[in-house]
Amino acid sequence: MKKLSIYPGIVLTILLVLSTAFPVLAGKPKATKNPDQQSILVLRGRVVDKETLQPLIFASVAVKETNVATITNIDGEFIIKIPETEVSKNLEITHIGYKNKVIPLIELKDDGFRNIITMESAPVPLKEIIIKPIMPDEIISKLLSSISKNYPNIPNMMTAFYRETIRKNRQYISIGEALVEIFKAPYQNDLRFDATRIYKGRKNTDMAKSDTVLFKLQGGPVTALELDLIKNPEAILTPEAIKYYDYRLTGMVEIDERPNYIVEFSQKKDITMPLFMGKLYIDTKTFALSAAEFGLNLENKEEATALFIKKKPLGMEVTPEVASYMIKYREQDGKWYFAYSRAEVRFKVNWKRKLFNPHYTTMSEIAVTDRTEEEVIKFAGKEKLRYTDIFLDEVSAFADENFWGEYNIIEPDQSIEQAIRRLARKVKFSDRPPEEK
Repeated sequence: MKKLSIYPGIVLTILLVLSTAFPVLAGKPKATKNPDQQSILVLRGRVVDKETLQPLIFASVAVKETNVATITNIDGEFIIKIPETEVSKNLEITHIGYKNKVIPLIELKDDGFRNIITMESAPVPLKEIIIKPIMPDEIISKLLSSISKNYPNIPNMMTAFYRETIRKNRQYISIGEALVEIFKAPYQNDLRFDATRIYKGRKNTDMAKSDTVLFKLQGGPVTALELDLIKNPEAILTPEAIKYYDYRLTGMVEIDERPNYIVEFSQKKDITMPLFMGKLYIDTKTFALSAAEFGLNLENKEEATALFIKKKPLGMEVTPEVASYMIKYREQDGKWYFAYSRAEVRFKVNWKRKLFNPHYTTMSEIAVTDRTEEEVIKFAGKEKLRYTDIFLDEVSAFADENFWGEYNIIEPDQSIEQAIRRLARKVKFSDRPPEEK
């Protein structure tokens, strides 16, 4: 059987380079002090499936009737910071395919990851919507044949908020974020390659001098955009790729008040190379892909490691343990547009003759905040970020402390949606000088 090429945009590429210390290329952001600043309550928790007790990744955790929100990480864990004036309110947890859960804040503990929150699944019964039987392969076929109808065939200009972090065990050692501009190419013609450039950005790096690994994440916003499975379907959604997968129709769920099929997929048992497994959420009316949650099969450790690691020191073994991805689209006026993507990968690092071996977790996410079909321009080659670029190395040139205002501390545990709301007034296309438009 012909070997399927794994599309590189879906796999984060990691650079591990021997170093005597982690170089801090930019100063730490300075907090704006406010003498009247109110006290903050920090709550930690873990969201799991009630039946299986498996962690629920990317669950939304929000304080009702406020703008305070976050999302769970690869272990289902979250940290949320709440002003003491809001402690009388309720915490709401939501996740695709589960019943919303509301908990009074006063019932939660504030002493570490001791709040275990269970969620009950709530799929929409198939019999309530489906009048005649439909096979999962038929749904996938209709998804593929409807792409030209469902997704835009003209270019768009988008503004987006991008963030990437690297953790060593539970400690953040690298955080970067930026407002980026995106040239989103049409989905169905020869001009199908997206491009992105940084508008404003900032970063913070912090590693003990005793550490011997320079851990860098390659690709940045470029790889985040390549998670667009409709634009880059090579690994999962092409006529050739679907031959490598088994599909199951497992239920229905509502997304933005629209019913969606849940189609689960996994690689066929006779395929040994690392492929993907997960869930596709397909709109029942249009057969558009509205969201996807999937991961990389890491059973073949040697081949899976080769996909991620670009360079590493001698004497080090690096093994990916979890690789989890999410993509969301948004429907507007009959067309579906890229809206959000997130990738999170955890590695175990083993050093020969060392007693303690750390885990590193990388996360990158991008959320579109603005979009237009007017005055769309292609970026000059020197402006575009490339797949080989290290985002944290590039972002220094776009630092502007005044741009971030009073929110000059990078808060990796805050949801990207919350960060966007804080910066909403600054993400308009009109911010760029006229000669650069």
